This record gives sequence, structure tokens and C-alpha cells, in this order.
Amino acid sequence: MTDLFNMSDVSSDNKFAKTLPNIKRDQLDTPALAKLAPSGDLSHPPRILMLYGSLRERSFSRLLTEEAARILAHFGAEVKIFDPTQLPMAGSVPETHPKVLELRALSLWSEAHVWCSPERHGAITAVMKNQIDWIPLEDAGVRPSQGRTLAVMQVCGGSQSFNVVNTLRLLGRWMRMFTIPNQSSVPMAYKEFDDDGRMKPSAYYDRMVDVMEELFKFTLLMRGRSDYLLDRYSERNERQAKALEKLVQKI
Repeated sequence: MTDLFNMSDVSSDNKFAKTLPNIKRDQLDTPALAKLAPSGDLSHPPRILMLYGSLRERSFSRLLTEEAARILAHFGAEVKIFDPTQLPMAGSVPETHPKVLELRALSLWSEAHVWCSPERHGAITAVMKNQIDWIPLEDAGVRPSQGRTLAVMQVCGGSQSFNVVNTLRLLGRWMRMFTIPNQSSVPMAYKEFDDDGRMKPSAYYDRMVDVMEELFKFTLLMRGRSDYLLDRYSERNERQAKALEKLVQKI
């Protein structure tokens, strides 16, 4: 029986590559390290958009987000935090609403996101989900979230949970983002911040620093490379088919 996992067989006579009858070879790119050379304008600092999921005056998700923003700014990032106050529910107003336009413009501007939500009834808050729902997968041929790196965090009122970060990871995949492996979950968040809203020294603070450090590194790795990394065989086929269809219509 042939060992399909013996890669020496593949490299020696390339027998598997000869049996691809369904492949359109003119649309099949062969990945190579040289193609991962960064391109575009990389002269500006990494641009990071931060979203939090609570409207409370003393919002612990906002405080954790602000603490993380300080770390990113220290690394040299340009950081912008979106204020979800007065952002209408998705679908309740036209997409031309000023807060919707602001959020979408920030996502287009960004190269990375940080999402931080409280846990409510075992899930992310409506405030958090509403912001994500207003960011379209595609808008006039542009994908405002695709290719961005993403870090996820949550704050808990009680014991530590990972329901929120797990949900945010799912949403990040759906939005075609690269979610970093590390994450932050802060239990009993009301104990972790002082009266001035600064996070106290702790293992949870250190983990938050770890997450921001990792996000910054992955963002540097992705800069100028995301277009190539996200260039898909199926979409190249689709573009080719549409181009041929337009050509036929002109005949």
C-alpha cells in the first residue's frame, strides 16, 4: 500500500503533482518565500484599532483596553480607541450614520484590532457584537477587516471564564482576520483596577502585556504581506470567469 504521507516520494518524482485534473494551472500559484517580501508603504507606525464592549461610566473592558493601548503606544503603534456610545443598533439606521462611517473608516485605516468585552450571560455583550456587526465583510470590493491581526480579551465579574474570548475568536475567523494565539481573561475585574482606573500589578496585568507584545510582533510580520497571504485560488478562478463573461458579452 502506498504511503501517502511519505513526503520523500513527493519530492523525488513529483508523482502526486501529475494527478491534478481539476486544477486550472494558470490560476494556481506556487507559494515561495520570495513572494512574502513586504510591499507597500510601511513608513508609518503600525495602526491598531481597539474596540470595547461596555457603556458604563466605569467600564472595566474600557479600562483594560486603555491599559493595553498604553503598552502598544510604548511599542510605537498608532492607537485609536472607538467610543461605542451613540452607535445605533445594526440595521436600525442607514449606513451613512456618522458613527457607522467613523467605525468603518477606522477599520479600513487599521492594520490590527484589539477586541475586549465583558462577559454577560455567558457571552459577549450587545455593545461588542453591535460594533462587529457594523463592519461589513465587503464594501464596494473592499474588505475592511480581512488580513488584520486580532487580539482578544475579556473581563469577568466573577471567576475566570473564556466564553467571550472563544466567541471573539470565532467572529475574528468569520471576519477573515488573523487572531493571535495568546489571549487575556481577567476575573473579578473590579479588584484589578485602582481608583484612578489603572490596572494593578498582577499576573493578569503581565498576561495583558504578553498579549499586546504578541499582537505587535504578528502585526509587524503581516505588514505588507497580507494581500499575498489572502490571495486565494478559488477567488482567482472567480475573477477569471467574470472577466471571460464580460468579454463574451461584448462580442
